[in-house]
Amino acid sequence: MTGRRSDARRNHAHILAVAEAEVATRGAQASLERIARVAGVGSATVRRHFPTRKALLEAVFRQRVHALCERAHTLCGEHDSRAALVAWLRELLAYSLAARGLADVLSYEPLRDEGQDEAGEDSCAAALGAAGALLLRKAVEDRAVRADVTIDDLLVLIVGIALATENYTDPAVHADRAFRLAVAGFGADGT
Repeated sequence: MTGRRSDARRNHAHILAVAEAEVATRGAQASLERIARVAGVGSATVRRHFPTRKALLEAVFRQRVHALCERAHTLCGEHDSRAALVAWLRELLAYSLAARGLADVLSYEPLRDEGQDEAGEDSCAAALGAAGALLLRKAVEDRAVRADVTIDDLLVLIVGIALATENYTDPAVHADRAFRLAVAGFGADGT
């Protein structure tokens, strides 16, 4: 955003604030036209700042995803690597339920192999995948998690639980139960 005129930066920030509120209310399917109307700009202005729905959603979640990534780095220092991984996944699930639409952003496509050049390197999924991979790698090295588990497997698990439970009357209760059942299955002993 460096080099942007100050009015363009203000527009960007205002559109993003409106988008955050709309996504919180309506989820990933929030109307770009409604966002433009509420922000007091034309839909072309919204699309100039955020050319795709995915770009808008990525921007909405970027700051909170950054906090989850920082949390993963903090948890890497924990002695019980499996507990650290499970705690981080639980936090990711809780945020996915609270921030309607995050699961949709994460479900666009699986992570790319390391070393593969990808324009979306700074995407929410890539950032969370990289952060979670640190925790997973440590848990696998400690033989606390099966070696065949991948970060993509775990992100699919979280996304699936979030999407399957987000419309329940009390999604957190149902999501927690599904999470506990799933976590029991990825231990080092296969249980």
